[in-house]
Amino acid sequence: MATTMAGGPADMAPQGSAHAADRAAEASPLPHAGDDAPWPSTGTAYYALAVIIFATFLNFFDSAAFGLLIEQIRAEFHLSNTAIGLLQGPVNVVFYMVVMLPLSRMSDIYPRKYVLAIGALLIALLNAAGGFTATFMALAFTRMLVGAGGGAHAPGSYSLLADFFPPEKRRWPFALLQLGFIGGGTLGLVLAGQMLALAMGWPESDFLDVHLHGWKYVLMMLALPGVVACGLLLLVKEPPRRGVIAAGKPLPIRDVMAEIWRRRAVYGPLFLGLGFSAAHAMALPAWMVPFYKRTYGWSEMEIATRAPMFMLAGQLAGLLVGPMLLKLLSRRYRDANVRAVTICFTAVVPLAIFGPMMPNGWLALTCSMLSGMLGIASAVPQNLTIQEITPNQMRGQVTGLYLMMFTAVGAVGPFMIGIMTDHVFGNDGDVWKALALSGLLLNPAAAYIMSRAIRPYADALALLDKEKS
Repeated sequence: MATTMAGGPADMAPQGSAHAADRAAEASPLPHAGDDAPWPSTGTAYYALAVIIFATFLNFFDSAAFGLLIEQIRAEFHLSNTAIGLLQGPVNVVFYMVVMLPLSRMSDIYPRKYVLAIGALLIALLNAAGGFTATFMALAFTRMLVGAGGGAHAPGSYSLLADFFPPEKRRWPFALLQLGFIGGGTLGLVLAGQMLALAMGWPESDFLDVHLHGWKYVLMMLALPGVVACGLLLLVKEPPRRGVIAAGKPLPIRDVMAEIWRRRAVYGPLFLGLGFSAAHAMALPAWMVPFYKRTYGWSEMEIATRAPMFMLAGQLAGLLVGPMLLKLLSRRYRDANVRAVTICFTAVVPLAIFGPMMPNGWLALTCSMLSGMLGIASAVPQNLTIQEITPNQMRGQVTGLYLMMFTAVGAVGPFMIGIMTDHVFGNDGDVWKALALSGLLLNPAAAYIMSRAIRPYADALALLDKEKS
């Protein structure tokens, strides 16, 4: 993640949008609850959690399905490795970077369920539009807008769940939320493989000047569940906000940036360390199909049936390992969240470097499985860290900045693999070398940088404890 804490990210947002949001905040104070107010009922809270998990599943299902289609897209449009790296990386975040902060601020101003529902519907419509594209540029444009739609999801989701579950009960709901990511990237890949097999058997057709076939049918099919998610999100009961300040109004952006700058010693390493880790982590699924197809000779259907078994096992294990590691560390350390992330990042290093070098695909999948376990295990403490030290009215915006920087730096990963494959190694079959080099350059740095947040995080928690007493 980039370490620019003041000025830069805020300046990316359209000023008109920010000023409009400020006026809306002044006109409509947020419903909020005192510290002694009852929490939402268990049924209400877990319905919201289930729907958010489903919407999260669809976000990552979309990415998994598109990754499965990438070699067919490459062949149809005669793309280079650099171009497909660009399509799965920077193209997907260009518009995301523009709208992320305003969308995050919407989560701090308006009912979060509406922000989430609109985002889900937008992604559905854009997936359908992608199926009707006839050129690479048109497809790239739809993927750029899909990334923007995804920008509405995470900030509102975490902020919403933090007001459904009290602090002492948030660990497992935040862990369960990872089921959406896990299911989307694993079971979603299986579903995408079945959808592709089905679509390949459908007759080709023409609509206006667009030739419809195979992978385009798959993109169209991805639209329907997004519409369903939109409807389910609208049925969520919006909870009152807790831990609010300034009479229940969202903080102005300048105050949010000032708060981030005040705690830059903890936010800086969190953002930057996660960014380095994300660059390699985002490259792996983006290049999974080219890697296994070119290195081990597996077809898309073989990848779609073999890889998800390993990915699912590792990531489900991560759901258990994360809270267990936190519980163990919490017995001795108040700063257990960041310590847990540092441990997970360090353990990933040898897997990231040597996994692509494995002599067969099954061993490579085993390394990927263990990396996935550690990635999921680290996700829970990462999200808890942000929610724990950030005041309510800026949670959506800070989470949005966190994810925006994560996504921006992470998007470099797939692009970097394409560039190295084309221009450093010069051979399509050398994508494994590019992945190994990426692991060597990025993951050790991520672990070290994250470790630099341990002491500042402990100091921030001590200050919060002092303010509450």
